[in-house]
Amino acid sequence: MKFIDEVQLHIRSGNGGSGVVSFRREKFVPFGGPDGGDGGRGGHIIIKVDSNLATLVDLRYQQKQHARNGRPGEGNQCSGANAEDKVIRVPAGTQVLDENGHLLHDLIHADQEIIIAKGGRGGKGNMNFATPSRRTPDFAQPGEEGEELIVTLSLKLLADVSLIGFPNAGKSTLIRTVSNAKPRVADFPFTTIKPHLGVIRVDDDRSYVMADMPGLIEGASEGIGLGLRFLKHIERTGVFVFLLTRDYGEGRGLLEDFLTLRNELKKFDEALLERPFLIAVSQSDRADVQDILAENLEALGQYGHVYPFSSFSKIGLKDLMTAISKLLMTSNRWSVEDMSW
Repeated sequence: MKFIDEVQLHIRSGNGGSGVVSFRREKFVPFGGPDGGDGGRGGHIIIKVDSNLATLVDLRYQQKQHARNGRPGEGNQCSGANAEDKVIRVPAGTQVLDENGHLLHDLIHADQEIIIAKGGRGGKGNMNFATPSRRTPDFAQPGEEGEELIVTLSLKLLADVSLIGFPNAGKSTLIRTVSNAKPRVADFPFTTIKPHLGVIRVDDDRSYVMADMPGLIEGASEGIGLGLRFLKHIERTGVFVFLLTRDYGEGRGLLEDFLTLRNELKKFDEALLERPFLIAVSQSDRADVQDILAENLEALGQYGHVYPFSSFSKIGLKDLMTAISKLLMTSNRWSVEDMSW
């Protein structure tokens, strides 16, 4: 399935049904009064969070979202039927923006819903306009028009932990190893071209969501590589794991790579540097990685805790996952208050 994280919609709620002009017609009642009923309400446009969705792909080819009009009133004081509401289902983390890019709504909770466009009210039938001096009104009220607007839906993934690293750092392999997520893994850069989410279960009561983001490169904050499109998805993340390895390229060091990654986050949003993080070095069962790690460990340790590990041999993997869980606990990302380790 394609990962679509932004879509523009043309939204129009339904018009209200018109009230009707009608007069009571019964045998032996030659001068029956007005009995025209009211029109029905037009359909609302509702945006609702669906926890089963992870992308906006279903809306890519449904960019016109129009609700039906209310039914007109009828005689015998019968009101017209209200139109059915149009429900647009979106994943948690969807933001609703107006035409100028201003935030209207931020939908982050399961089953959260908003009425983005209200249906027009139904017009009143002529029975509502009878007075002692005007017993047979021959007019009724038209229904109100619905609302029409253009909005942009922008998805920012909700994850507790984001894996941040250069292409081929081992992010996809790690998330495949510790969760049920199955991102593509291959020995070339930019294998991951969309975010993947994996649920990490700590015990029967606790779990968290880990995001495997497409690899960053220098200049990502300026749109180079996959750039800005996916940097926005880390904004909601509570904990970062900077994932380093030796294999990114000749002449690159672990410390240099770490500082480059941090600098790209800073250029995108300086506040991201305030998030709790740890440093992980993949493929640490390899002798060449162990050598370069020994050369950089002290310098990296000045910035944060460093955890060597291997997704294949599992060396250091338990320590890394325990450290991530503890960091989540101390940064208060879980709602469970009693968390003993």
